[in-house]
Amino acid sequence: NVYYVFNIFAENRDGLAEFLKSKGVATSIYYPKPLHLQKCFEYLGYKEGQFPVTEKMCKQILALPIYPELTNEEVEYICDCIKEFYN
Repeated sequence: NVYYVFNIFAENRDGLAEFLKSKGVATSIYYPKPLHLQKCFEYLGYKEGQFPVTEKMCKQILALPIYPELTNEEVEYICDCIKEFYN
């Protein structure tokens, strides 16, 4: 299924997510915490700061709506909302 998830990297991700929510656009954060900082991997001994790129990506990644019934007009609306937020 190619309609699984559509992630973007966004500066001020949380602000964008709140803005999109206020505009009626649902978003998700599928990867809120890097693997090396998750409890199940504590035994490996990794600490915050050891994988700075991964940590930055986890703070910026945001999933946008994607599904077969999504119309072109809805895609345009989502894009316009994102442009509005950053302008």
